[in-house]
Amino acid sequence: QITTVSGNEFLLQSDIDFLILDWFHAIKNAIDRLPKEQRITSRNLEFKLRRSSSIELLNNLDTESKEPKPEHRKSLIFRLNYSASDTNDRNRIKSRLKKFISRRPSLKTLQEKGLIKDQIFGSHLHLVCEHEKSTVPQFVRLCIEAVEKRGLDVDGIYRVSGNLATIQKLRFVVNQEEKLNLDDSQWEDIHVVTGALKMFFRELPEPLFPYCFFEQFVEAIKIQDNATRIKCIRSLVEKLPRPNYETMKILFQHLQKIAAKESVNLMSTQSLGIVFGPTLLRPEKETGNMAVHMLYQNQIVELMLSEYSKIFGSEED
Repeated sequence: QITTVSGNEFLLQSDIDFLILDWFHAIKNAIDRLPKEQRITSRNLEFKLRRSSSIELLNNLDTESKEPKPEHRKSLIFRLNYSASDTNDRNRIKSRLKKFISRRPSLKTLQEKGLIKDQIFGSHLHLVCEHEKSTVPQFVRLCIEAVEKRGLDVDGIYRVSGNLATIQKLRFVVNQEEKLNLDDSQWEDIHVVTGALKMFFRELPEPLFPYCFFEQFVEAIKIQDNATRIKCIRSLVEKLPRPNYETMKILFQHLQKIAAKESVNLMSTQSLGIVFGPTLLRPEKETGNMAVHMLYQNQIVELMLSEYSKIFGSEED
């Protein structure tokens, strides 16, 4: 909550902590640039990012309630507002909340009872596959089927962004393990489906190309002789964990179909490399070579699409 010196009040809300932090720093920097007589002291500028459900926060209410109120009540402040009712009532409520929180079942218990589901987005690929008893996540298969059914001829497929709010809604549905029908009218924009698929791969804690393979793939793409380069990349691909290999194979097969329609959808292997390079493989720790890495990331995806049959096909091929 923000109260300005003119008496206007604003409420800024977000579930994303780093976004709130960005807001705070932007507003604080604006305050710091004010003339000294208009500026409030940092002592009076309060900012809390703790969850309202934490016991630590409840314990802090006692000490905070004893702090003197700012003399200038219309100063810009960030604070947790709690009821101004009688102190005894507040303490009683706090005590009950502490008891409730301390008796809450653990996350593991809730998962065992099926009350909290394992999420698809943001989970490790092998855990999703283990949960589904498969080698390729069902969501990936459904997205690919939907795109091949009604998106191969769409201009800028995978390059054009879908509506973010709708993509987030689809993400929520998938994470809740609700029955997913991508033919439903609410997902009729194929860019929403492609956006959700890219988001799935972006949010993997470890990318489709595991961190430990990143430098090896970069060194392979640097090889000058094309036949040797392809052979080296094929060898690396074959060493990948089974879920990574199978998911990569079906994804690149799908992207090859996209590239085959380049004359209609204007998505070449180079364009797809630019879109999927940074999404599918990245270093565990970013260095000053980010621009160089991005170039190699794009080239690796482009080569694997161009030489798909040699990399994923049988030895006889």
